[in-house]
Amino acid sequence: MTIADIKKNTEGKMEQSIAAFKNNLSKIRTGRANPALLDAVQVEYYGSMVPLSQVANVALLDSRTISVQPWEKGMGAKIEKAIRESDLGLNPASMGDLIRVPMPPMSEERRKEMTKLVKAEGEHAKVAVRNLRRDANEAVKKLVKDKEATEDDQKRTEADVQKMTDKRIAEIDQLVAAKEQDIMAV
Repeated sequence: MTIADIKKNTEGKMEQSIAAFKNNLSKIRTGRANPALLDAVQVEYYGSMVPLSQVANVALLDSRTISVQPWEKGMGAKIEKAIRESDLGLNPASMGDLIRVPMPPMSEERRKEMTKLVKAEGEHAKVAVRNLRRDANEAVKKLVKDKEATEDDQKRTEADVQKMTDKRIAEIDQLVAAKEQDIMAV
């Protein structure tokens, strides 16, 4: 493995960490409705548990209501039960084939809990990025030890990896701040 490979792999893995962090953020509830909230809901379908998105169409009706349209007639009750039993605190209501999931307004206390959750997710993402930096630096040190790279190369590469890390951590901080602002907006 060359220094260029190490940099490229580290860059790619850091991008994956940011993408996973963004995905986790999308599942954290704000005051507005978001179909991604129901991604984690599992529904019993012919004896196996499947994600809600595989048995129904999930969309927004308005800023405070998610609509769930089952693809099969008999799935409505199972979907409703799965949403109700999820730890999201939602209370779905059936209207014929359509299931409406209104988003209850969040209390100030709940908003603060959510911001703590966002900060914790941000810290996990930062730790993941820092671990990638450490792995890259160790790989470069191994190249120097095996006489495949010089110490100057090592210093330059460590500086480049540190710049990548700083950039990603700043991006994580921006995402956390934006999500906190979104949550605290009434």
